[in-house]
Amino acid sequence: MSVLEIKDLHVAIEDKEILKGVNLEMKTGEIHAIMGPNGTGKSTLSAAIMGNPNYKVTKGEILFDGKNILDLEVDERARLGLFLAMQYPSEIPGISNAEFMRAAINARREEDEKISVMQFLKKLDKKMELLNMPEEMAERYLNEGFSGGEKKRNEILQLLMIEPTFAILDEIDSGLDIDALKVVAKGINEMRGDDFGALIITHYQRLLNYIVPDVVHIMMEGRVVLTGDADLAKRLEAEGYAGISAELGIDYKEEV
Repeated sequence: MSVLEIKDLHVAIEDKEILKGVNLEMKTGEIHAIMGPNGTGKSTLSAAIMGNPNYKVTKGEILFDGKNILDLEVDERARLGLFLAMQYPSEIPGISNAEFMRAAINARREEDEKISVMQFLKKLDKKMELLNMPEEMAERYLNEGFSGGEKKRNEILQLLMIEPTFAILDEIDSGLDIDALKVVAKGINEMRGDDFGALIITHYQRLLNYIVPDVVHIMMEGRVVLTGDADLAKRLEAEGYAGISAELGIDYKEEV
């Protein structure tokens, strides 16, 4: 079992503090969901965990199996077993999907354990079939010319191929119709198991109807203010943030 622990994390962007003391612990075998209003720091948390240099950690720790990883670069965190599916993944012309994924897999392996071309292609065919992806997607340049739905599906394909220890999925459901949402959820559920943990950032209960979380966190004002089981997301859907903030004594103004 591996553990990812966020301890009293404070993060600033251009000297503006966004995260104001986030505490969270996730273990492999668990799916966590984070919900919260716009601007409360959910995406900032995902970027800080992955080591985006534009986000300055001013206080706190991010521990992977007890080791503080704040000094590690993005690629080092990825090799350690962290994976981030971004809301708006970048287009990388000149590198095919297949090339990128094989390189990412081999970057986490010792020289004598590199995945062979045949092993890779066999696994790729299987995972693309699971996600109802056409074969030609493998040879297209990474995210270049992809629709929003294709990008999201491709992020899940990368997840299935790379098999990280922990995945942070930042609004992976954004802009998806119901059929695409079901496919994405199918891929994430395929990863569930004792050796995998995920942190799903979402605004909507609908995704959690298909990926039932073990733990739900509500973020407001740059902190985790409430934690519970899957029923907490259903309660949020019914009451909204206004109801929960009133209970917690938080001054929340609903966006219009």
